[in-house]
Amino acid sequence: MLTFDPEALDTLVHRATGHRPTGIEPMPGGASTRRYLRVRTPAASLVAMFVPDAAPEEITSGATGGSARWPFLEVHALLDGRGVRVPRLHAEACEQGLLLIEDLGDETLAAFLERSPARRAEVYRVAVTDLAAAQRSLGALPAGSVVATRAFDETLLRWELDHFREWGLDARGRALAPEARARFDALADRLARRIAAWPRGFVHRDYQSRNIMVREGAGGSLELTWIDFQDALLGPRVYDLVALLNDSYQSFDRPFIEARLDEFAAAAGLDAEGRAALGREFDVVTVQRKLKDAGRFIFIDQVKKNPAFLPYFEPSLAKVRAALERLSSDPDMRELAAIVALA
Repeated sequence: MLTFDPEALDTLVHRATGHRPTGIEPMPGGASTRRYLRVRTPAASLVAMFVPDAAPEEITSGATGGSARWPFLEVHALLDGRGVRVPRLHAEACEQGLLLIEDLGDETLAAFLERSPARRAEVYRVAVTDLAAAQRSLGALPAGSVVATRAFDETLLRWELDHFREWGLDARGRALAPEARARFDALADRLARRIAAWPRGFVHRDYQSRNIMVREGAGGSLELTWIDFQDALLGPRVYDLVALLNDSYQSFDRPFIEARLDEFAAAAGLDAEGRAALGREFDVVTVQRKLKDAGRFIFIDQVKKNPAFLPYFEPSLAKVRAALERLSSDPDMRELAAIVALA
């Protein structure tokens, strides 16, 4: 575990800008251990990212000079090179757990919605069309890409479903009886196997309103910047759509979601049959993803002693129940709905 070193940050800022910091302010973080600091200098305002628990295996040899680098930097370079807007990188000191990146301000997509609710459809149209374009550009990954070493395979998908059972049920005093537990295990096996069998492509993994920055350009046009992409991996094409449109922190009615799926399908060049398949996949992955999210929120409260995410537990389950209802012609989904009703 690394310890934050103010002198190392001072040195990194001076190396990047030629100036010493004139002010350092903590910035809000998420559920991870990463810390973000806004660093002000006479030349510019930058954001320092400090990662205290970067494991040794997360540091690899850089392309030049043998300097230590993280998968964050590899994914950053990949996205930047394929036309995806990401924060500009100013300097790095991986051995100290530090990066200096572009200060994009404070307007996440979530904050933009609070300020400009009338532009909700507009900004989400940009988000889904940006995603479709990114999926096309990232269709072929470089040899040896770190993204290609990680995937939503059957093991990971199954673990996430168990995470819901352990924390969304067991830890809340709703442990399943042995017969129901056996049924859940069998259903989880089949659901994980089903999703894992679909074609895989680049997945951001947490493409939602708190991980997209918004800036207005000339004439009010909107530019979106991706952040928090360091855990990118391979997975189903709808995974990031589910994260975006069934975001735990937002609530959309079904017509809004269907309109955005239509826009994504058009941008991806899908025909009517492809669009119908997209909708079915979206609902199936919603069940898996939002069950995991619900369990995770309880885990963060009980293990990390951070109750800030508890208000999103019930909304996440509501999204699961709605998807299960739309999938009710599937016997597995009907049986799973009966178990989820116990949560």
